[in-house]
Amino acid sequence: MASLPWSTQLAESLAERKLIGRYRSQRTREGEQGIKVNIDGQGFLSFCSNDYLGLAAHPALKKAFIAAVDKEGVGSGAAHLLTGHSHYHEALEQRLAEFMGQEAVLLFSSGYQANMGIIDALMSQGDLLIQDKLNHASLLDGARLSAAKSVRYQHNDMAALERRLEQSNQIEQKLIVSDGVFSMDGDLAPLTEIMALAQQNNAGVLIDDAHGLGVLGQQGRGCIEHWQLDQQALPIVMGTFGKAFGTAGAFVAADKVVIETLIQQARPYVYTTAQPAAITAATLASLTLVQEESWRREKLQALISQFRAGAKDLGLNLLDSSTAIQPLLIGDDKRAIKIGKALEEKGILVGVIRPPTVAEGSARLRITLSANHTEQHIIQLLNALESINAH
Repeated sequence: MASLPWSTQLAESLAERKLIGRYRSQRTREGEQGIKVNIDGQGFLSFCSNDYLGLAAHPALKKAFIAAVDKEGVGSGAAHLLTGHSHYHEALEQRLAEFMGQEAVLLFSSGYQANMGIIDALMSQGDLLIQDKLNHASLLDGARLSAAKSVRYQHNDMAALERRLEQSNQIEQKLIVSDGVFSMDGDLAPLTEIMALAQQNNAGVLIDDAHGLGVLGQQGRGCIEHWQLDQQALPIVMGTFGKAFGTAGAFVAADKVVIETLIQQARPYVYTTAQPAAITAATLASLTLVQEESWRREKLQALISQFRAGAKDLGLNLLDSSTAIQPLLIGDDKRAIKIGKALEEKGILVGVIRPPTVAEGSARLRITLSANHTEQHIIQLLNALESINAH
C-alpha cells in the first residue's frame, strides 16, 4: 500500500473538510447522460449537467462514433505531431475555423489543457496577464504555469480593467483573459468593452467560451456572435466540446501565427496523446447539428425565461444570468447541502457549489438547463424549490 510520511496531517485535513461541509464525493452514473439519469442506483430529473443542447446521447453522434471506430480503431495511439492526427481531426479543425470566422483552429484533448497551453506558449517572462477575478481555474492555473506576471481585476469591472492597463503601459506584451460566460455565476463578460480597451492599450485578448459556444448567437458561435464583434478584430477563443457539443475535447481559434506558435510551444498539445478519432467524428456530427438545429437554442432560451419568471414569483435569490447556468444563491454551505439533499429526496438533482469553488458565504445551487427539458420539468423544479422553502 502506497502512503506518505505526512498521511496523518492529510487525514486531519480531510476530516476538517467533512466537518465544515466542503467534502467532495464521487457519484456513479449508469446509462446515458441526459435530463434523466441514474446516479448510485437512483433515478433523478437532472439539472446539473452541461449538456445544454441535449446532444450528448444524440443518435447522429453515436452513429458517427461507431462508424469511425470501425475505420480508425479505439485509441489514437500517439500525439498529434506523431501519428495521432487523423483525417477526422484535420476535417474538424477546418470546419471549426470556418464556423468561428477565424484563420485557423487547433484541437486539444481538454479545455483545461488548452487554456494552460495557450497562456504558457504565448506569454513569457516580462509579459503581463490581466485576468478577471472569477475566471475558471484552468485560466488561473495557466497563469501559474507561465513565467509572465499576473494581475487580476474585479469581476466584469471595466474601470478596474482600464486601470490595470494604464498601470502597465510600459509593458509591451499584455494579454487580457476572461471567461465569456462565467461558469458559477452564468453572467457574460462585456466583450465589446474588453475588445475596445484592448485596442486602445495594444493588448491581446483570450476568451474562454466553454459555456457560450453552441448556446449563444443565432448560429451558436458563442460570445463573438452574441456581441456582434467585428470579424477583423476578434479575440483568441478557446471553446470546448464537452458542454453544448455533447462530446469531449477543446479547440483554440485564432490567426495562423498564433496557431502555429501553439503547435510549436504549447506543451499540453505537444506532449499529449491525441483524442481518439471516433470522438472527433462525433464532434463533426455535433457541429452540423449545432449549425442546423437553431430550435435547440430557441427552446433553451424559452426554458430559461420560464424558470427565471417562476423563480421571481417565488422570491428565490437567483443571480443575474440570461444563460443556461442559473445559480440560486443560498449563502451558508451546510444549508446549501441540506437543500440539495431535500431536492434529491424529491427526485431532482442539482449542483451544490461551495467554497473554494465560489467565495466564502456564497454557496449556491447551480441549476443548469438543457434543450431536452420540458416546460413541465421546469414546473416540477419550481414546485420542489417552493415546497422546501429554498429562499
